[in-house]
Amino acid sequence: MSISSSILADNVPTAQITQLCKAAGDPLRMQILRVLQQNSYGVLELCQVFNIRQSAMSHHLKIMASAGLVSKRREGTTLFYRRNFCSPHDQLQELQATLFESLDRLSLSDAISAQLDRINAERSAASVEFFNANATRFEANQDLIAGWSDYGEGVENLLDTSVLNRSTAVEIGPGYGQFLGKLSIAFEHVIALDSSAEMLEQCRQRATSQNLPNIQLLHGDTTLARKLKLQADCLSLNMVLHHNPLPAQIITDCAALLNPGGILLITDLCAHNQQWTRESCGDLWMGFEPAQLSHWARSAGLVDGSSLYLAQRNGFRVQLRLFVKPQAAPIRGATEALLPI
Repeated sequence: MSISSSILADNVPTAQITQLCKAAGDPLRMQILRVLQQNSYGVLELCQVFNIRQSAMSHHLKIMASAGLVSKRREGTTLFYRRNFCSPHDQLQELQATLFESLDRLSLSDAISAQLDRINAERSAASVEFFNANATRFEANQDLIAGWSDYGEGVENLLDTSVLNRSTAVEIGPGYGQFLGKLSIAFEHVIALDSSAEMLEQCRQRATSQNLPNIQLLHGDTTLARKLKLQADCLSLNMVLHHNPLPAQIITDCAALLNPGGILLITDLCAHNQQWTRESCGDLWMGFEPAQLSHWARSAGLVDGSSLYLAQRNGFRVQLRLFVKPQAAPIRGATEALLPI
């Protein structure tokens, strides 16, 4: 890992640098940080992933938490750990970001990957089950946090001020389809992509009632979209990422699906501690630090664009982010297997 001289500024206390480097210098702790790249895991889950005793895992996590590399939250009797994208020491922010970027290039063993796939598959299935069971009342639950009326105008303004082609747009997790009307006017072809058949039915009803002829439905996720080689000029993720166990992978998939010059619109919650959202709204993540979304986007080859932050009366903060895929040679794809409404 190469570290520029600007990272180790003269005003950075040597003790803090030493603590961070020691905490990250153990091979097992490096692997743990790599695993925590795009998800948070409980102590027992990490014990299963790495096949070690709970006492040993807790020891390693305590060292990394003391150095500011990870943060923890309690859910019932379980402690969940996630990577801390904002260093508690401002002078170490660039060093910590460089460390994470280097660790993210490490490969995971087949055994570790298999354990992670199992855990994430269980979480994904639980999320789909939640939305299928709550499709008709999800909007009311979501409004307890932030509804389309709170942030929709901001999303539409970001779209209007973006310079991009207007051929194809894909909304991932379109909810009740509140954004589809705007997308239908702005683009020739709009795809609503959702892993919940019941939520897609809500979109179909809205598209039919509003006579939106260029809306097509696709039952699946971004993995399926990549298999179909879909390409789009705009992708939208409105309040989606915190419901998904692998948000970094979603952003990576979106980058692959975007045409050069295309934009990715992300609306999501800033990090919070309101645990009730897990049961009431099916949230898997307690929001995201803006730096975390930026890190994932940069790792996927996207660049930061405009952003807007909205404070809600209930204590939540909403971040509206725009990321751009740099211009390059276009990639052609197909749009088969879509279900017309």
